[in-house]
Amino acid sequence: MKNLAFIALGISMISVSCQNNQETQNQKLGAEAIRIHDEIMPQISTFDKTTVKIDSILAHLADIKTLKADLDTTAARVELTSLKDSIEAATDNMMTWMKDYDATSTDETYQQKELDKITIMQKQFESVNGQINKSLTPFN
Repeated sequence: MKNLAFIALGISMISVSCQNNQETQNQKLGAEAIRIHDEIMPQISTFDKTTVKIDSILAHLADIKTLKADLDTTAARVELTSLKDSIEAATDNMMTWMKDYDATSTDETYQQKELDKITIMQKQFESVNGQINKSLTPFN
């Protein structure tokens, strides 16, 4: 009888230990997702300002052409419109992720999936920043 009690106690301790490890892994995944979010989220305001700048450039492209005679306004319009679309897509992805993300979920698969999503989004933000630097340089 004593042995049975010790075995039951041992099994319950292992079960609790495994559950704590699982919660710890969930917490790590969730914390990493939030860390990445906190790193890239402030870029949204820069993206918003850049969109306004793009709109201004597009509205005044003919005037800019008088100052920069070699400017291909058709190519510039296409490139700036594409950049604006990329900025809006990145911003929309962040807003959707924030709306849908459940930080309280204890499902490790869910937390890993969300970490994967925000990591892809981080790369998207980096790509958009590179596009901004490349596309707006001629207008600075």
